[in-house]
Amino acid sequence: MPETEAGTLTAPTPAKQRPGGTLYRGREGMWSWVLHRITGVAIFFFLLVHILDTALVRVSPEAYNAVIGTYQTPIMGLGEVALVGAIVFHAFNGIRVILVDFWAWATRHQKLLFWIVIGLWVVTMLGFAPRHLMNVFSH
Repeated sequence: MPETEAGTLTAPTPAKQRPGGTLYRGREGMWSWVLHRITGVAIFFFLLVHILDTALVRVSPEAYNAVIGTYQTPIMGLGEVALVGAIVFHAFNGIRVILVDFWAWATRHQKLLFWIVIGLWVVTMLGFAPRHLMNVFSH
């Protein structure tokens, strides 16, 4: 073991030390993981609310109609765009996760697959959002 100036022994330092703190540095794999969890939770809560508001028709049809009426606003139209965006990303990224789990090539090319997911998401949203928003804001 090497000695310090005071004559005490020190442990050898590895040539490449890992930086302190988190191991994640904002790379594509981390963002894919984070966005997959966020979109999954958002979709879960949407489905929960959807089941509850649909079940309201059995309790009170008038209350159901009132709730459905509140969904006919531009703010909810924007929320629908966000919902579709979350579903589309979650679906495409889920396919990426399956490929990474079962195909060695995909594991080595995660960065490329992440950007393919983003590209497919953008193309899909460009096909959906303008048409949907024209319907939302034309009323």
